[in-house]
This record gives sequence, structure tokens and C-alpha cells, in this order.
Amino acid sequence: MPPSGPRIHLESAPSDAERLLVIANIDNHNIAATGLSAFYPINLFLRSDEGETLGGLLGYLWGGWLQIQYLWVAEALRHQGHATRLMDRAEAHALTRGCTGATLETHSFQALPFYERRGYEAFAELPDYPPGHSKFYLRKPLRAKDD
Repeated sequence: MPPSGPRIHLESAPSDAERLLVIANIDNHNIAATGLSAFYPINLFLRSDEGETLGGLLGYLWGGWLQIQYLWVAEALRHQGHATRLMDRAEAHALTRGCTGATLETHSFQALPFYERRGYEAFAELPDYPPGHSKFYLRKPLRAKDD
């Protein structure tokens, strides 16, 4: 006999409204639990003179931390300092908002050495995610350039 009450639906492409409802309720819970309501999205884009998006950094500032969720630069523009510029801008912006640290996640096949050169340290590793690789959780204290 199936359980009674609300049913679970697996959605591969939920509506924006439904996604935002879940996010808003988690945010409201976090604010109620911590008293920290200052939340700032950070969305930086690398664009050509013609307006084509060639890279970006997406994340948010909350609880005194910069959380970098995504960093991407188009293949043809990699290893030219653009990711560094995006990271520098995000970290500088976080400092102006009073953040004292930054955190992000990456995989062994992505940009771990790049982040380590920027002063990020892995504080946890999830091996075999995906199989044959690892996922790393990194953090970095943020300080003004003069420090």
C-alpha cells in the first residue's frame, strides 16, 4: 500500500518559482537560526567587446564568508589570467562587505592547483567522487592586500 499524504516528485527541470521557493525557505531558516540576514549574491562575468559571455564567477556572501559556487572561463581564454582576475574581484568585493574567509569546492580533474596557488587549502576530501577522482573542499582567509 503506497504511503498516504504528500507525494515525492522527481523533477529534472523544475520551475524557477519552485526552486526559488525551496531556496527562500532554507534562507529564512538560516536567518532565523543565526540572526544573520545580510546575504549578497555575487555574479561576475567576463565579456567580449561584442557582449559575448566568455567566463564568469557565481557565488554569494553570507555569514562573513565568500562562497564561490562556480568559476568558468572559455577554453580558448584559459591560462591568460582571466580566472585570476575574476577571483581577485570576488575576493576584493567580499572584503568590502566584511568577509573574513572564502570557501569553494572543486574536483581533482578541475582546478585544484590553481586554487592552491591562490592560498586556498583543502580541509576535506571526498575520494571516489566521481569514481577515480576526488572532490575537495577548500577555504582561504581573506585579508586586504596590505596585510
